[in-house]
Amino acid sequence: MANTNLLKDEIRGGALDSRLKRVYVTDEAVKEQRGRYIDLINDFAAIFDETRDIRLFSAPGRTEVGGNHTDHNHGRVLAAGINLDAVAAAAKNSENIVRVKSRGYDTDVCDINDLSVKEEEKGHSPALVRGMCAGFKKYGYEIGGFDAVTMSSVLSGSGLSSSAAYEVLVGTMLNYLYNDGRVDAVTIAKIAQYAENVYFDKPCGLMDQTACSVGGFVTIDFNDPADPVINEVKFDFASCGHSLCIVDTKGSHSDLTDDYAAIRSEMESVAAVFGKKVLRDVDEEEFKKNIPQVRAVTGDRAVLRAIHFFADNDRVLKEVDALKKGDFETFKKYILESGTSSYMYNQNVFSVKQPAVQPVSLALALSESILSGKGAWRVHGGGFAGTIQAFVPAELLSDYKNAMESVFGEGSCYVLSIRPVGGVEI
Repeated sequence: MANTNLLKDEIRGGALDSRLKRVYVTDEAVKEQRGRYIDLINDFAAIFDETRDIRLFSAPGRTEVGGNHTDHNHGRVLAAGINLDAVAAAAKNSENIVRVKSRGYDTDVCDINDLSVKEEEKGHSPALVRGMCAGFKKYGYEIGGFDAVTMSSVLSGSGLSSSAAYEVLVGTMLNYLYNDGRVDAVTIAKIAQYAENVYFDKPCGLMDQTACSVGGFVTIDFNDPADPVINEVKFDFASCGHSLCIVDTKGSHSDLTDDYAAIRSEMESVAAVFGKKVLRDVDEEEFKKNIPQVRAVTGDRAVLRAIHFFADNDRVLKEVDALKKGDFETFKKYILESGTSSYMYNQNVFSVKQPAVQPVSLALALSESILSGKGAWRVHGGGFAGTIQAFVPAELLSDYKNAMESVFGEGSCYVLSIRPVGGVEI
């Protein structure tokens, strides 16, 4: 903690380099972050007061790695924090007011004397600030006023969970400013989910918030969604010789709500045949023995989606085992299997309502032509439009990025890495 001018001098002089490297891994990235944090501090000085003692915080975006459309039927997922993050400079105040000014947005202001849900805030970022404060109090932790400025490299709408990164960033500030860092990462994730569900009024699972809060690779088992089992997966991604690429195919998500909803409802329709609510509660062998009866009730696509669920749910365990053994080649094999299953069985790569519009399919085809036998690729997230994920060997990175951007536009291929830590104070 230091005033703005002293902290900028420390950053310029390299005094924070070891802390930055813990988060950003490479010396090159640390050099880039020096200027970024100085800009952040300048924002604080301009908006609030350059003489105040401030502290610096960071929370990453996330990527889904394994378990595509498994969480809503109480399955397993494998996710990871990425090196794109939201950062903040913050200082306590004695007013019981939280002010958060994000670059490019209006200031979010929350009077923490009143933590009731506000109808007019639903769907807007002040609801997330109020919800995080309310969640900390609900879980028995301390809260208080603070002033903060933030900026984010987690692009909105990229499928990398910019909203979860923001929630976790607010939670990380509350954790270190008022709780001496004793709130564990999983609890912060649960509070973030609470804020988004209750205050922001958006139903969401726990995957995004957990991956952002914990960092690295993390597996989540939703067998009991009220108390999911969360485990970190130790793997040094920097040593594997690959980059993680997220390609934004620029496809529109409009008019796709029914497509997304149909995946869950069709999986649950198969479960209903066996008297269950979700597929996780159905015995896979019992399902296989009764496919003729199931398809008569649900139709063939629901059966195919159930086949995908069972396979991808098990595949998460295989991916985790490969990472724990440091066997990245086997891990890539399972990523490819997952992508094929999503395409053929889950069928969330394009909408049957728009057969002429298939940007995700095209991105996968181009990925195969470049990476076959060397990398791995799959649909990313919900599917139908949006992004794909690829693990690209270093020697093919330039060719891959150029090929993707020649088709989908400059800046459409984000070259990322897996970040080893989640929400932190720098």
